[in-house]
Amino acid sequence: MATNILEINELNVHYGDSHVLHGVSFELKEGHLLALMGRNGAGKTTTQLTLSGLLPVSTGDMRLNGKSFAKQSPESIAKSGIRLVPQGRRVFASLTVEENLIVAEQKKGSHSKWNLSKIYEMFPALKPKKDQRSGTLSGGEQQMLVIGRALMGNPSVLLLDEPSEGLAPLIVQEVNNSIAKLKNEGLSIILVEQNFSVAKSLADDFVILNTGRVAYRGSAQEVAEKPELATQHLGIF
Repeated sequence: MATNILEINELNVHYGDSHVLHGVSFELKEGHLLALMGRNGAGKTTTQLTLSGLLPVSTGDMRLNGKSFAKQSPESIAKSGIRLVPQGRRVFASLTVEENLIVAEQKKGSHSKWNLSKIYEMFPALKPKKDQRSGTLSGGEQQMLVIGRALMGNPSVLLLDEPSEGLAPLIVQEVNNSIAKLKNEGLSIILVEQNFSVAKSLADDFVILNTGRVAYRGSAQEVAEKPELATQHLGIF
């Protein structure tokens, strides 16, 4: 049985006076892909930002391999092995493709798996454009680049926030194939995804949020066997 690499316990988060996450708890198993879903405004992106240290924890705890990181800075969290691919494909537009990758490189001794060669193997469309400014890439190429940039940090947990948003269907399939490869290689992933069919095809586990609270958490198999879960919590018929 897979062990928990990430544990979220009774997490409460505020935006100023607004209470956004209410006692959120769930676990990410090592080597699993967890789909984090919910309607717009449910708290999905807030959860990702909190896990990466970009929003402060009000109360509760977050643990990576049993060690609390709830009070750590974003830089410390990234170094510890949690990397965020944010919504909106935020490339460093004035830098080349290769410069975007090199700037994020973090070697971890014998545990270093990701380097330029490995990234170009995962995303072959990037190699012929390695000297091109990243701001001139297509949306799909930029998405591949920001995933590759996160991987250059050799993470143990990858946070993906809406990686298919705004992409053409063929490019969405290519990006999803890459995510499946990463999962098969043993990377632990939390995926925020609006497309329920995509989430079902990739996920081992599901967490569904509703107004900042966990409305459901369980296996992908249970979600597949109970379509009413999607109807009730996601408005999908």
